[in-house]
Amino acid sequence: MEGKQLVGTVTHFFPKIMVAVVKLEKELRVGDQILVEGHGESFEQTIDSMQIDKNSISSAKKGQEIAIKVENPVKEKFQIFKL
Repeated sequence: MEGKQLVGTVTHFFPKIMVAVVKLEKELRVGDQILVEGHGESFEQTIDSMQIDKNSISSAKKGQEIAIKVENPVKEKFQIFKL
């Protein structure tokens, strides 16, 4: 897909609350459209909320680990792309 850039990699997933922990390689903001890919699966969604240490944030920078709500289950090493 043209125009997608890797923004991070999933390091952990909490299935009960459908939250993925993502180690960022690039900045990410609430409202960004993302593509989640891994193990032959993929889905798109909009970032509705992000947290660091249970505090809501509107943007995060490279190197930070953030928690985002995901619409489908993910696994470690899934990649997050910004569309």
